[in-house]
Amino acid sequence: QVQLVESGGGLVQPGGPLRLSCATSGFSLEHYAMGWFRQAPGKEREGVSCISWSGSSTYWVDSVKGRFTISRDLAKNTVYLQMNSLKPEDTAVYFCARVRGVWTACPDTSTHLYDYWGQGTQVTVSS
Repeated sequence: QVQLVESGGGLVQPGGPLRLSCATSGFSLEHYAMGWFRQAPGKEREGVSCISWSGSSTYWVDSVKGRFTISRDLAKNTVYLQMNSLKPEDTAVYFCARVRGVWTACPDTSTHLYDYWGQGTQVTVSS
């Protein structure tokens, strides 16, 4: 069955890096686009980035452009989110999610367009 498992979160000082991983199983990353979302306390879930089934990337949050990089390793069935120059406002639970539909391009950030979600990993940026 389809499973998404995030890892790599933790406590990091402002300005530091962190790499999140989303290990997938039950389907091929060559067939499905994958997104990264985050949810800060008291806020709605926010779409951060998406990587298409062909490997192209999209970033929805202006504040992460140039700091975050989404990538994937097809051999490991894993999607990554490299986060550099982290800021306190990046503090959130980060989730990966699979875009609904085979060979569907990265859609917008509406959560109903994603059919499977991981459990999330906490990222805390604080000194």
